[in-house]
Amino acid sequence: MLGDSGGGDYDGGGGCWVTMVPVEGVRRWKSMSTSTNMVRTKEGTKKNPDRTARCQLGAQRSAHFARREAAKVLRVVLEGDAKRRALASIKSLIYQPSVRNKKATFALICQTLKHLPIIKDVLEAASILNTKWKRQRELVYIIVYDILFGQAVSLVGDAEKYLMRHKEALQSTLKQLMLKRNVKTVKQLIALHEVPDVSVPRYVRVNTLKMDVDSALLELREKYSVQKDDLLPDLLILPPGTDLHDHPLVKNGSIFLQGKASSMVAPALSPEPGWEVLDACAAPGNKTVHLAALMKRKGRIIACELQKERIKRLKDTIKLSGASNIQVLNEDFLNINPKDASYSKVKAILLDPSCSGSGTAASRLDHLLPSKAAGQDIDMERLNKLAAFQRKALQHALLFPAVERIVYSTCSINQIENEDVIKSILPIAESYGFQLAKPFPEWQCRGLPVFEGSENLVRTDPSKNGEGFFIALFARKDANLSVRSNKNEKRTLHSSTGNRNVQKKKPIPPFIHTNPFKIWLHEKLNRRSIVDKSHIGRNRKNNHKRAG
Repeated sequence: MLGDSGGGDYDGGGGCWVTMVPVEGVRRWKSMSTSTNMVRTKEGTKKNPDRTARCQLGAQRSAHFARREAAKVLRVVLEGDAKRRALASIKSLIYQPSVRNKKATFALICQTLKHLPIIKDVLEAASILNTKWKRQRELVYIIVYDILFGQAVSLVGDAEKYLMRHKEALQSTLKQLMLKRNVKTVKQLIALHEVPDVSVPRYVRVNTLKMDVDSALLELREKYSVQKDDLLPDLLILPPGTDLHDHPLVKNGSIFLQGKASSMVAPALSPEPGWEVLDACAAPGNKTVHLAALMKRKGRIIACELQKERIKRLKDTIKLSGASNIQVLNEDFLNINPKDASYSKVKAILLDPSCSGSGTAASRLDHLLPSKAAGQDIDMERLNKLAAFQRKALQHALLFPAVERIVYSTCSINQIENEDVIKSILPIAESYGFQLAKPFPEWQCRGLPVFEGSENLVRTDPSKNGEGFFIALFARKDANLSVRSNKNEKRTLHSSTGNRNVQKKKPIPPFIHTNPFKIWLHEKLNRRSIVDKSHIGRNRKNNHKRAG
């Protein structure tokens, strides 16, 4: 790999930073590492001390740079977690263009966060930090990780020199902590804080504005095992852990690293080419450009985003996708006047408002954050505020005069942000002539059975699909409710019309947890409800036959 600054791959501080040097007289590159630190003499092959020293110095400087780059990202992550207002996920922060050595930074941050409860306990017990180093706590965490659990730490840098002078005190404190916790190994100590990983496939969405699905499939199959998704025609599935961040198709916008649940939102709305569509909370823009692909660049998409710092990310995504029919609007969706002539032709609205993000906790690596490790992931006051905003935004979407379809989606597994919002708005929606339609009828995981019509709602299971999303589709009763199927044909959506004399089930309590067991329990309860309803329907049909 050609490094961006002294370049190559950081191996944790113990090995040599691999650099790329030009070969004299030809326009190509070769790698130079510790394995090439040999010279031939009359007496035989010997080590080249000068080259070895240069390589070691380069490795130390590169490790010094990598730690400070990681510390900057870690500061943003921890400050966002402390305020419960993360600017972006850990992955998004690491894979932004400003981070040069992404793989090294990703590994360093993940491992530091994984060991952070232990690192904090060790630092507190050892009492070695003065005021100066407490102000640089993120850098200290990363260096202490390397000292206690990682590779050898070089003495390049004041922080490294300071902490290495206290190496024995740190190691002694760690041993005392292990005795106190009644564990014999560091691995057992880590296990006390560890959350089990959920292995899910790597999904990629083909950007059909730039490449057709079969071409993407052929190119990816040159190196990876790839198959098509059975529900979404532009989605491909690769093995878990497949790293495509540096793949040319990702860099040129031909494919997007987007989960299956997230990729279901735009097709649920299914806008027709030529329509005017409003994306109410657009950034970072993956769903926005997916809409543009479904509309084949025809019509107009208004991408509304309130936060200025997210506008740049939205514009970058649009530029990468090659979409040409998207207008970016830096505005609060709630401040848009539905009666304004500029929005008189809006026929579809995608509303993906701010939410708790509880459904993407695993993919976002949220389980590594201190608040999750401390069991502080449920903040009912915050959830109530979010739900109030979500209800207000959905009610506002109903006011646009020409709108025929509205998709409300969240990346949350909490009932208070999902079914409860829909239940409270449904009477208002019906008064405006809307009803709940049923996207993806073949999809098994539906809404929690807390009100009549919840079977039209869509849920995804984070333990199976990698993300926990919620999707509700409102459609005008007199509108054409056709959507694209997985074969690019059109089909009619099922809608919730009429009253159903179905035996009422006891409502399932609000689902606001990210615990894997509780996710599994929710899935079981949801399936049992569906099975019970199907048995009731069959029994009613059989009784009708006997009566006849």
